[in-house]
Amino acid sequence: MSVLGILFRIPFPIRSSSAFNTSTVIAITVFFTLLCACIVIGHLLEENRWANESIISLLLGLVSGAVVLVVSKGHSKEILVFSEELFFIYLLPPIIFNAGFQVKKKQFFKNFSTILLFGVLGTIISFCIISLGAFLLFKRIGVTQLGVQDYLAVGAILSATDSVCTLQVLSQDETPFLYSIVFGEGVVNDATSIVLFNAVQQLDLSNISAMTPLSLVGTFVYLFFTSTALGIVVGLLSAYLIKTLYIGRHSTDREIAIMMLLAYLSYMIAELISLSGILTVFFCGIVMSHYTWHNITENSRITTKHSFATISFIAETFIFLYVGMDALDIDKWKESKASAGTSIAVSSTLLALVFIGRAAFVFPLANISNCTKKRGSEKIECRKQFIIWWSGLMRGAVTVALSYNEFSNSGESSTSEQSLMITSTIIVVLFSTLVCGSVTKPLIEVLLGRNAMPAVSDATDIPSLEDLGIPFLENGGQSEEGHKKKPKGSNFRLFMRHPTWTAHYLWRKFDDKFMRPVFGGRGFVPYQPGSLTGAADLSQEH
Repeated sequence: MSVLGILFRIPFPIRSSSAFNTSTVIAITVFFTLLCACIVIGHLLEENRWANESIISLLLGLVSGAVVLVVSKGHSKEILVFSEELFFIYLLPPIIFNAGFQVKKKQFFKNFSTILLFGVLGTIISFCIISLGAFLLFKRIGVTQLGVQDYLAVGAILSATDSVCTLQVLSQDETPFLYSIVFGEGVVNDATSIVLFNAVQQLDLSNISAMTPLSLVGTFVYLFFTSTALGIVVGLLSAYLIKTLYIGRHSTDREIAIMMLLAYLSYMIAELISLSGILTVFFCGIVMSHYTWHNITENSRITTKHSFATISFIAETFIFLYVGMDALDIDKWKESKASAGTSIAVSSTLLALVFIGRAAFVFPLANISNCTKKRGSEKIECRKQFIIWWSGLMRGAVTVALSYNEFSNSGESSTSEQSLMITSTIIVVLFSTLVCGSVTKPLIEVLLGRNAMPAVSDATDIPSLEDLGIPFLENGGQSEEGHKKKPKGSNFRLFMRHPTWTAHYLWRKFDDKFMRPVFGGRGFVPYQPGSLTGAADLSQEH
Protein backbone atom coordinates (compact mmCIF):
# COMPACT_ATOMS: atom_id res chain seq x y z
CA MET A 1 0.00 0.00 0.00
CA SER A 2 1.23 3.50 -0.73
CA VAL A 3 2.46 5.77 2.05
CA LEU A 4 -0.65 7.90 1.79
CA GLY A 5 -2.78 4.81 1.95
CA ILE A 6 -1.94 4.24 5.60
CA LEU A 7 -3.78 7.41 6.54
CA PHE A 8 -7.26 5.95 6.15
CA ARG A 9 -9.03 2.69 6.80
CA ILE A 10 -12.27 3.12 4.84
CA PRO A 11 -15.07 1.64 6.96
CA PHE A 12 -17.51 0.87 4.15
CA PRO A 13 -17.17 -1.68 1.32
CA ILE A 14 -16.28 -0.39 -2.15
CA ARG A 15 -15.69 -2.41 -5.29
CA SER A 16 -11.92 -2.78 -5.63
CA SER A 17 -9.97 -2.23 -8.82
CA SER A 18 -7.66 -4.89 -10.21
CA ALA A 19 -4.82 -2.39 -10.56
CA PHE A 20 -5.13 -0.29 -7.39
CA ASN A 21 -6.13 -0.66 -3.79
CA THR A 22 -9.36 1.31 -3.55
CA SER A 23 -8.73 2.71 -0.06
CA THR A 24 -5.35 4.03 -1.21
CA VAL A 25 -6.88 5.77 -4.21
CA ILE A 26 -9.58 7.35 -2.04
CA ALA A 27 -7.01 8.49 0.53
CA ILE A 28 -4.85 10.12 -2.14
CA THR A 29 -7.89 11.73 -3.76
CA VAL A 30 -9.08 13.17 -0.45
CA PHE A 31 -5.69 14.61 0.44
CA PHE A 32 -5.06 16.07 -3.01
CA THR A 33 -8.50 17.69 -2.91
CA LEU A 34 -7.73 19.17 0.50
CA LEU A 35 -4.34 20.42 -0.68
CA CYS A 36 -6.01 22.19 -3.61
CA ALA A 37 -8.59 23.69 -1.25
CA CYS A 38 -5.83 24.95 1.07
CA ILE A 39 -4.04 26.64 -1.83
CA VAL A 40 -7.19 28.35 -3.09
CA ILE A 41 -8.31 29.49 0.38
CA GLY A 42 -4.79 30.63 1.20
CA HIS A 43 -4.73 32.72 -1.95
CA LEU A 44 -8.07 34.33 -1.11
CA LEU A 45 -6.88 35.15 2.42
CA GLU A 46 -3.39 36.28 1.42
CA GLU A 47 -3.92 39.82 2.69
CA ASN A 48 -5.58 38.73 5.93
CA ARG A 49 -3.17 39.44 8.77
CA TRP A 50 -4.85 36.95 11.13
CA ALA A 51 -4.64 33.92 8.87
CA ASN A 52 -1.86 32.03 7.14
CA GLU A 53 -1.74 28.79 5.20
CA SER A 54 -0.59 26.71 8.17
CA ILE A 55 -3.63 27.78 10.20
CA ILE A 56 -5.94 27.28 7.23
CA SER A 57 -4.52 23.79 6.63
CA LEU A 58 -4.85 22.88 10.31
CA LEU A 59 -8.48 24.03 10.46
CA LEU A 60 -9.32 22.28 7.21
CA GLY A 61 -7.71 19.11 8.59
CA LEU A 62 -9.86 19.36 11.71
CA VAL A 63 -13.03 19.81 9.63
CA SER A 64 -12.09 16.90 7.35
CA GLY A 65 -11.33 14.68 10.33
CA ALA A 66 -14.74 15.51 11.78
CA VAL A 67 -16.39 14.59 8.48
CA VAL A 68 -14.56 11.25 8.38
CA LEU A 69 -15.69 10.50 11.93
CA VAL A 70 -19.30 11.31 11.03
CA VAL A 71 -19.16 9.07 7.94
CA SER A 72 -17.68 6.20 9.96
CA LYS A 73 -20.13 6.88 12.83
CA GLY A 74 -17.13 7.05 15.19
CA HIS A 75 -16.75 3.25 15.37
CA SER A 76 -13.87 2.51 13.00
CA LYS A 77 -10.45 2.02 14.63
CA GLU A 78 -7.36 3.54 13.03
CA ILE A 79 -9.29 5.83 10.72
CA LEU A 80 -6.40 8.23 11.08
CA VAL A 81 -2.87 7.04 11.83
CA PHE A 82 0.01 9.41 12.51
CA SER A 83 3.11 7.98 10.83
CA GLU A 84 6.50 9.16 12.12
CA GLU A 85 8.11 7.57 9.08
CA LEU A 86 5.95 9.62 6.71
CA PHE A 87 6.82 12.82 8.56
CA PHE A 88 10.55 12.39 9.19
CA ILE A 89 11.49 10.66 5.92
CA TYR A 90 9.17 12.13 3.30
CA LEU A 91 7.86 15.51 4.49
CA LEU A 92 10.47 17.18 6.72
CA PRO A 93 13.62 16.93 4.49
CA PRO A 94 12.34 19.06 1.55
CA ILE A 95 11.09 21.76 3.94
CA ILE A 96 14.38 22.10 5.82
CA PHE A 97 16.46 21.84 2.62
CA ASN A 98 14.52 24.59 0.89
CA ALA A 99 14.83 26.78 3.99
CA GLY A 100 18.60 26.41 3.81
CA PHE A 101 18.59 26.92 0.06
CA GLN A 102 16.56 30.14 0.27
CA VAL A 103 17.90 31.58 3.54
CA LYS A 104 19.62 34.98 3.55
CA LYS A 105 23.10 33.74 4.34
CA LYS A 106 24.59 37.05 5.46
CA GLN A 107 21.79 37.64 7.94
CA PHE A 108 21.88 34.04 9.17
CA PHE A 109 25.61 33.87 9.80
CA LYS A 110 25.71 37.39 11.18
CA ASN A 111 23.39 36.18 13.95
CA PHE A 112 24.84 32.68 14.17
CA SER A 113 26.20 33.06 17.71
CA THR A 114 22.79 34.22 18.97
CA ILE A 115 21.06 31.42 17.06
CA LEU A 116 23.33 28.84 18.70
CA LEU A 117 22.83 30.44 22.11
CA PHE A 118 19.03 30.19 21.80
CA GLY A 119 18.93 26.88 19.93
CA VAL A 120 21.28 24.94 22.21
CA LEU A 121 21.52 26.53 25.66
CA GLY A 122 17.96 27.88 25.45
CA THR A 123 16.55 24.47 24.54
CA ILE A 124 18.38 22.85 27.47
CA ILE A 125 16.98 25.48 29.87
CA SER A 126 13.46 24.96 28.50
CA PHE A 127 13.91 21.16 28.74
CA CYS A 128 14.90 21.39 32.42
CA ILE A 129 12.03 23.71 33.36
CA ILE A 130 9.33 21.72 31.54
CA SER A 131 10.58 18.38 32.88
CA LEU A 132 10.85 19.65 36.47
CA GLY A 133 7.50 21.45 36.28
CA ALA A 134 5.72 18.36 34.95
CA PHE A 135 7.31 16.21 37.66
CA LEU A 136 6.18 18.56 40.44
CA LEU A 137 2.69 19.39 39.14
CA PHE A 138 1.30 16.29 37.43
CA LYS A 139 0.90 14.26 40.62
CA ARG A 140 -1.25 17.03 42.10
CA ILE A 141 -3.50 16.83 39.03
CA GLY A 142 -3.86 13.06 39.40
CA VAL A 143 -1.33 11.79 36.87
CA THR A 144 0.62 9.29 38.97
CA GLN A 145 1.80 6.47 36.71
CA LEU A 146 4.46 8.29 34.69
CA GLY A 147 8.11 7.56 35.48
CA VAL A 148 11.10 9.89 35.66
CA GLN A 149 12.05 8.95 32.12
CA ASP A 150 8.59 9.96 30.92
CA TYR A 151 8.89 13.38 32.56
CA LEU A 152 12.28 13.93 30.94
CA ALA A 153 10.78 12.89 27.60
CA VAL A 154 7.96 15.44 28.07
CA GLY A 155 10.61 18.16 28.51
CA ALA A 156 12.43 17.14 25.33
CA ILE A 157 9.19 16.81 23.33
CA LEU A 158 7.77 20.21 24.26
CA SER A 159 11.08 22.02 23.83
CA ALA A 160 10.87 21.55 20.05
CA THR A 161 9.84 24.84 18.40
CA ASP A 162 7.93 24.44 15.14
CA SER A 163 10.33 25.80 12.51
CA VAL A 164 7.82 24.92 9.77
CA CYS A 165 5.16 27.26 11.17
CA THR A 166 7.81 29.98 11.58
CA LEU A 167 8.18 30.02 7.81
CA GLN A 168 4.50 30.92 7.54
CA VAL A 169 4.22 33.67 10.17
CA LEU A 170 7.54 35.53 9.71
CA SER A 171 8.70 37.21 6.52
CA GLN A 172 12.31 36.89 5.44
CA ASP A 173 12.00 40.14 3.46
CA GLU A 174 10.04 42.29 5.93
CA THR A 175 11.69 41.14 9.17
CA PRO A 176 15.01 39.51 8.17
CA PHE A 177 16.53 39.76 11.65
CA LEU A 178 13.57 38.15 13.43
CA TYR A 179 13.24 35.53 10.71
CA SER A 180 16.92 34.53 10.88
CA ILE A 181 16.88 34.36 14.69
CA VAL A 182 13.58 32.48 15.16
CA PHE A 183 13.88 30.15 12.18
CA GLY A 184 17.59 29.51 12.69
CA GLU A 185 16.93 28.81 16.35
CA GLY A 186 14.08 26.50 15.32
CA VAL A 187 16.34 24.36 13.10
CA VAL A 188 19.04 24.04 15.78
CA ASN A 189 16.32 23.66 18.43
CA ASP A 190 14.69 20.73 16.61
CA ALA A 191 18.05 18.99 16.34
CA THR A 192 18.80 19.65 20.03
CA SER A 193 15.36 18.40 21.11
CA ILE A 194 15.73 15.19 19.11
CA VAL A 195 19.23 14.63 20.56
CA LEU A 196 17.87 15.17 24.10
CA PHE A 197 14.90 12.90 23.36
CA ASN A 198 17.14 10.09 22.09
CA ALA A 199 19.47 10.55 25.07
CA VAL A 200 16.52 10.30 27.48
CA GLN A 201 15.30 7.10 25.82
CA GLN A 202 18.74 5.53 26.20
CA LEU A 203 19.27 6.85 29.74
CA ASP A 204 20.05 4.23 32.37
CA LEU A 205 18.45 5.63 35.51
CA SER A 206 20.22 3.05 37.66
CA ASN A 207 23.65 4.27 36.56
CA ILE A 208 23.57 8.09 36.68
CA SER A 209 26.75 9.90 37.69
CA ALA A 210 28.28 13.36 37.55
CA MET A 211 29.61 12.45 34.09
CA THR A 212 26.13 11.92 32.62
CA PRO A 213 25.48 15.64 31.85
CA LEU A 214 28.98 15.97 30.36
CA SER A 215 28.30 12.91 28.23
CA LEU A 216 25.09 14.49 26.92
CA VAL A 217 26.94 17.73 26.10
CA GLY A 218 29.70 15.81 24.35
CA THR A 219 27.15 13.83 22.35
CA PHE A 220 25.42 16.99 21.19
CA VAL A 221 28.68 18.73 20.21
CA TYR A 222 29.72 15.64 18.24
CA LEU A 223 26.35 15.39 16.48
CA PHE A 224 26.22 19.10 15.70
CA PHE A 225 29.63 19.33 14.07
CA THR A 226 29.57 15.97 12.30
CA SER A 227 26.04 16.58 10.95
CA THR A 228 27.03 20.04 9.73
CA ALA A 229 30.24 18.71 8.17
CA LEU A 230 28.33 15.97 6.33
CA GLY A 231 25.92 18.51 4.86
CA ILE A 232 28.80 20.74 3.72
CA VAL A 233 30.67 17.79 2.16
CA VAL A 234 27.65 16.59 0.18
CA GLY A 235 26.89 20.16 -0.95
CA LEU A 236 30.50 20.63 -2.13
CA LEU A 237 30.40 17.24 -3.86
CA SER A 238 27.34 18.28 -5.86
CA ALA A 239 29.02 21.56 -6.83
CA TYR A 240 32.22 19.83 -7.92
CA LEU A 241 30.41 17.15 -9.94
CA ILE A 242 28.20 19.60 -11.82
CA LYS A 243 31.03 22.09 -12.43
CA THR A 244 33.50 19.44 -13.58
CA LEU A 245 31.18 17.29 -15.68
CA TYR A 246 28.90 20.15 -16.80
CA ILE A 247 25.95 17.78 -16.87
CA GLY A 248 23.62 20.48 -18.19
CA ARG A 249 25.21 20.56 -21.63
CA HIS A 250 23.29 17.37 -22.46
CA SER A 251 20.32 17.51 -20.11
CA THR A 252 19.15 20.08 -17.60
CA ASP A 253 16.95 17.37 -16.09
CA ARG A 254 20.04 15.47 -14.98
CA GLU A 255 21.65 18.35 -13.12
CA ILE A 256 18.37 19.15 -11.36
CA ALA A 257 17.97 15.46 -10.49
CA ILE A 258 21.51 15.18 -9.08
CA MET A 259 20.93 18.20 -6.86
CA MET A 260 17.66 16.81 -5.50
CA LEU A 261 18.98 13.30 -5.01
CA LEU A 262 22.22 14.35 -3.30
CA ALA A 263 20.32 16.68 -0.97
CA TYR A 264 17.94 13.88 0.02
CA LEU A 265 20.86 11.44 0.22
CA SER A 266 22.62 13.69 2.73
CA TYR A 267 19.58 13.49 5.02
CA MET A 268 19.28 9.71 4.71
CA ILE A 269 23.00 9.12 5.30
CA ALA A 270 22.84 11.30 8.42
CA GLU A 271 19.89 9.32 9.77
CA LEU A 272 21.55 6.03 8.82
CA ILE A 273 24.66 6.81 10.89
CA SER A 274 22.61 8.33 13.76
CA LEU A 275 23.42 11.99 13.08
CA SER A 276 20.98 14.92 12.84
CA GLY A 277 19.43 14.80 9.38
CA ILE A 278 17.82 18.21 9.99
CA LEU A 279 21.17 19.97 10.44
CA THR A 280 22.77 18.01 7.60
CA VAL A 281 20.16 18.81 4.96
CA PHE A 282 19.90 22.45 6.14
CA PHE A 283 23.62 23.13 5.66
CA CYS A 284 23.61 21.11 2.45
CA GLY A 285 20.99 23.56 1.15
CA ILE A 286 23.13 26.56 2.16
CA VAL A 287 26.22 25.17 0.40
CA MET A 288 24.24 24.25 -2.72
CA SER A 289 22.80 27.76 -2.98
CA HIS A 290 26.31 29.26 -2.62
CA TYR A 291 28.15 27.03 -5.09
CA THR A 292 26.07 24.43 -6.96
CA TRP A 293 23.26 26.77 -7.99
CA HIS A 294 25.70 28.99 -9.91
CA ASN A 295 27.19 26.02 -11.80
CA ILE A 296 23.99 24.92 -13.51
CA THR A 297 22.36 26.34 -16.63
CA GLU A 298 20.02 29.30 -16.65
CA ASN A 299 16.94 27.16 -17.22
CA SER A 300 17.95 24.86 -14.37
CA ARG A 301 18.45 27.80 -12.01
CA ILE A 302 14.92 28.99 -12.54
CA THR A 303 13.54 25.45 -12.35
CA THR A 304 15.40 24.45 -9.17
CA LYS A 305 14.52 27.63 -7.33
CA HIS A 306 10.80 27.19 -7.96
CA SER A 307 10.78 23.38 -7.75
CA PHE A 308 12.36 23.29 -4.30
CA ALA A 309 10.00 26.02 -3.08
CA THR A 310 6.95 24.20 -4.52
CA ILE A 311 7.85 20.82 -3.02
CA SER A 312 8.49 22.49 0.34
CA PHE A 313 5.18 24.36 0.17
CA ILE A 314 3.21 21.17 -0.56
CA ALA A 315 4.98 19.31 2.27
CA GLU A 316 4.26 22.13 4.74
CA THR A 317 0.59 22.20 3.80
CA PHE A 318 0.38 18.41 3.97
CA ILE A 319 1.88 18.37 7.48
CA PHE A 320 -0.70 20.75 8.93
CA LEU A 321 -3.55 18.92 7.22
CA TYR A 322 -2.15 15.69 8.60
CA VAL A 323 -1.86 17.00 12.18
CA GLY A 324 -5.34 18.52 12.00
CA MET A 325 -6.92 15.25 10.91
CA ASP A 326 -4.91 13.21 13.40
CA ALA A 327 -6.15 15.41 16.25
CA LEU A 328 -9.55 13.73 15.83
CA ASP A 329 -8.29 10.17 16.26
CA ILE A 330 -11.25 9.28 18.47
CA ASP A 331 -9.72 6.00 19.67
CA LYS A 332 -6.76 7.78 21.25
CA TRP A 333 -9.13 10.09 23.15
CA LYS A 334 -11.16 7.10 24.35
CA GLU A 335 -8.02 5.27 25.51
CA SER A 336 -6.97 8.17 27.74
CA LYS A 337 -10.04 7.56 29.97
CA ALA A 338 -9.49 11.02 31.46
CA SER A 339 -12.27 13.39 32.40
CA ALA A 340 -12.58 16.69 30.58
CA GLY A 341 -11.32 18.49 33.68
CA THR A 342 -8.18 16.34 33.96
CA SER A 343 -7.45 16.68 30.24
CA ILE A 344 -7.81 20.47 30.41
CA ALA A 345 -5.68 20.63 33.55
CA VAL A 346 -2.83 18.59 32.03
CA SER A 347 -2.94 20.51 28.73
CA SER A 348 -3.03 23.87 30.52
CA THR A 349 -0.09 22.86 32.71
CA LEU A 350 1.97 21.80 29.71
CA LEU A 351 1.09 24.99 27.85
CA ALA A 352 2.01 27.16 30.85
CA LEU A 353 5.33 25.32 31.19
CA VAL A 354 6.06 25.93 27.49
CA PHE A 355 5.41 29.66 27.98
CA ILE A 356 7.53 29.84 31.15
CA GLY A 357 10.31 27.65 29.77
CA ARG A 358 10.71 29.83 26.69
CA ALA A 359 10.59 33.09 28.66
CA ALA A 360 13.22 31.70 31.05
CA PHE A 361 15.85 31.67 28.32
CA VAL A 362 14.78 34.19 25.65
CA PHE A 363 14.90 37.31 27.82
CA PRO A 364 18.03 36.48 29.89
CA LEU A 365 20.03 35.16 26.92
CA ALA A 366 18.99 38.09 24.72
CA ASN A 367 20.27 40.53 27.34
CA ILE A 368 23.48 38.53 27.75
CA SER A 369 23.91 38.71 23.98
CA ASN A 370 23.30 42.47 24.11
CA CYS A 371 26.13 42.89 26.62
CA THR A 372 28.61 41.50 24.08
CA LYS A 373 27.56 43.95 21.35
CA LYS A 374 28.83 47.52 21.37
CA ARG A 375 26.68 48.95 18.59
CA GLY A 376 23.11 49.81 19.54
CA SER A 377 21.78 48.70 16.14
CA GLU A 378 22.97 45.15 16.82
CA LYS A 379 21.24 44.78 20.16
CA ILE A 380 17.94 42.96 20.54
CA GLU A 381 15.36 45.46 21.78
CA CYS A 382 12.71 44.53 24.33
CA ARG A 383 10.03 44.61 21.62
CA LYS A 384 11.99 42.19 19.46
CA GLN A 385 12.70 39.98 22.46
CA PHE A 386 8.95 39.73 23.04
CA ILE A 387 8.32 38.80 19.40
CA ILE A 388 11.10 36.18 19.51
CA TRP A 389 9.51 34.72 22.65
CA TRP A 390 5.99 34.72 21.25
CA SER A 391 6.74 33.44 17.72
CA GLY A 392 8.79 30.54 19.14
CA LEU A 393 5.91 29.26 21.28
CA MET A 394 4.36 27.32 18.38
CA ARG A 395 4.66 23.55 18.53
CA GLY A 396 4.06 21.34 15.51
CA ALA A 397 4.57 17.99 13.83
CA VAL A 398 7.99 17.31 15.42
CA THR A 399 6.33 17.55 18.83
CA VAL A 400 3.49 15.23 17.78
CA ALA A 401 5.90 12.72 16.21
CA LEU A 402 8.12 12.56 19.31
CA SER A 403 5.06 12.24 21.54
CA TYR A 404 3.80 9.24 19.57
CA ASN A 405 7.29 7.74 19.64
CA GLU A 406 7.45 7.97 23.44
CA PHE A 407 3.88 7.30 24.54
CA SER A 408 2.28 4.95 21.99
CA ASN A 409 2.46 1.19 22.41
CA SER A 410 3.93 1.45 25.89
CA GLY A 411 3.31 -0.80 28.81
CA GLU A 412 -0.24 -1.95 29.41
CA SER A 413 -0.21 -0.74 33.03
CA SER A 414 0.00 2.90 31.98
CA THR A 415 -1.94 2.88 28.73
CA SER A 416 -4.52 5.47 29.79
CA GLU A 417 -1.96 8.03 30.97
CA GLN A 418 0.26 7.40 27.97
CA SER A 419 -2.74 8.18 25.75
CA LEU A 420 -3.53 11.22 27.91
CA MET A 421 -0.05 12.60 27.23
CA ILE A 422 -0.56 12.21 23.47
CA THR A 423 -3.96 13.93 23.49
CA SER A 424 -2.64 16.70 25.76
CA THR A 425 0.31 17.24 23.44
CA ILE A 426 -2.08 17.53 20.49
CA ILE A 427 -4.11 20.16 22.39
CA VAL A 428 -0.91 22.14 23.05
CA VAL A 429 0.02 21.93 19.34
CA LEU A 430 -3.44 23.06 18.20
CA PHE A 431 -3.67 25.94 20.67
CA SER A 432 -0.14 27.22 20.10
CA THR A 433 -0.44 27.05 16.31
CA LEU A 434 -3.91 28.56 16.03
CA VAL A 435 -3.60 31.23 18.73
CA CYS A 436 0.10 32.12 18.70
CA GLY A 437 0.34 31.70 14.93
CA SER A 438 -2.64 33.92 14.16
CA VAL A 439 -1.53 36.67 16.55
CA THR A 440 2.13 36.85 15.44
CA LYS A 441 1.65 39.03 12.35
CA PRO A 442 -0.62 41.59 14.07
CA LEU A 443 1.78 41.61 17.01
CA ILE A 444 4.70 42.48 14.73
CA GLU A 445 2.65 45.28 13.14
CA VAL A 446 1.76 46.72 16.56
CA LEU A 447 5.26 46.52 18.04
CA LEU A 448 7.39 47.30 14.97
CA GLY A 449 4.94 49.12 12.69
CA ARG A 450 2.99 47.87 9.71
CA ASN A 451 5.13 46.30 6.99
CA ALA A 452 8.12 46.80 9.26
CA MET A 453 11.14 46.84 7.03
CA PRO A 454 14.70 46.85 8.32
CA ALA A 455 16.19 50.30 8.68
CA VAL A 456 19.28 49.09 6.84
CA SER A 457 19.07 46.71 3.92
CA ASP A 458 20.57 43.30 4.29
CA ALA A 459 23.15 43.98 1.63
CA THR A 460 24.49 46.99 3.43
CA ASP A 461 24.11 46.08 7.07
CA ILE A 462 27.79 45.27 7.31
CA PRO A 463 29.83 48.47 7.65
CA SER A 464 32.37 49.23 4.96
CA LEU A 465 35.62 47.40 5.31
CA GLU A 466 37.44 50.70 5.27
CA ASP A 467 35.51 51.85 8.34
CA LEU A 468 36.75 48.78 10.16
CA GLY A 469 40.33 49.30 9.09
CA ILE A 470 40.33 46.00 7.23
CA PRO A 471 42.53 47.26 4.38
CA PHE A 472 45.23 46.86 6.96
CA LEU A 473 44.53 43.13 6.91
CA GLU A 474 44.57 43.01 3.14
CA ASN A 475 47.82 44.83 2.33
CA GLY A 476 49.88 43.88 5.36
CA GLY A 477 49.49 47.05 7.34
CA GLN A 478 49.74 49.72 4.61
CA SER A 479 46.49 51.49 3.77
CA GLU A 480 45.69 52.76 0.29
CA GLU A 481 46.57 56.33 1.34
CA GLY A 482 50.01 55.21 2.50
CA HIS A 483 49.30 55.58 6.18
CA LYS A 484 51.83 54.25 8.63
CA LYS A 485 51.63 50.68 9.76
CA LYS A 486 49.38 50.10 12.68
CA PRO A 487 50.91 48.68 15.83
CA LYS A 488 51.53 44.96 16.00
CA GLY A 489 48.47 43.13 17.26
CA SER A 490 45.94 45.35 15.45
CA ASN A 491 44.63 42.31 13.57
CA PHE A 492 43.71 40.60 16.80
CA ARG A 493 42.21 43.73 18.34
CA LEU A 494 40.19 44.36 15.18
CA PHE A 495 38.86 40.81 15.27
CA MET A 496 37.93 41.13 18.94
CA ARG A 497 36.13 44.43 18.33
CA HIS A 498 34.29 43.33 15.17
CA PRO A 499 34.39 39.49 15.08
CA THR A 500 31.41 38.96 12.77
CA TRP A 501 32.40 41.48 10.10
CA THR A 502 36.10 40.60 10.21
CA ALA A 503 35.35 36.87 9.97
CA HIS A 504 32.99 37.59 7.06
CA TYR A 505 35.67 39.55 5.21
CA LEU A 506 38.36 36.93 5.80
CA TRP A 507 35.96 34.18 4.73
CA ARG A 508 35.20 35.99 1.46
CA LYS A 509 38.90 36.32 0.70
CA PHE A 510 39.43 32.61 1.39
CA ASP A 511 36.31 31.72 -0.59
CA ASP A 512 37.37 33.75 -3.64
CA LYS A 513 40.95 32.47 -3.58
CA PHE A 514 40.52 28.78 -2.82
CA MET A 515 36.91 27.58 -2.75
CA ARG A 516 35.19 29.12 -5.78
CA PRO A 517 37.94 28.28 -8.28
CA VAL A 518 37.45 24.61 -7.35
CA PHE A 519 33.71 24.38 -6.62
CA GLY A 520 32.39 27.23 -8.76
CA GLY A 521 29.99 29.92 -7.69
CA ARG A 522 29.05 33.41 -8.76
CA GLY A 523 31.74 34.88 -11.01
CA PHE A 524 33.81 31.68 -11.10
CA VAL A 525 31.91 29.63 -13.65
CA PRO A 526 33.38 29.62 -17.17
CA TYR A 527 31.02 30.39 -20.01
CA GLN A 528 29.24 27.42 -21.51
CA PRO A 529 26.51 27.52 -24.17
CA GLY A 530 23.14 27.71 -22.45
CA SER A 531 24.60 28.79 -19.13
CA LEU A 532 24.28 32.04 -17.29
CA THR A 533 27.44 34.17 -17.15
CA GLY A 534 26.87 36.68 -14.45
CA ALA A 535 23.38 37.97 -15.11
CA ALA A 536 21.96 35.51 -12.66
CA ASP A 537 19.45 36.38 -10.07
CA LEU A 538 21.82 37.40 -7.31
CA SER A 539 19.22 37.01 -4.63
CA GLN A 540 20.71 33.63 -3.76
CA GLU A 541 23.82 35.38 -2.48
CA HIS A 542 21.85 37.68 -0.18
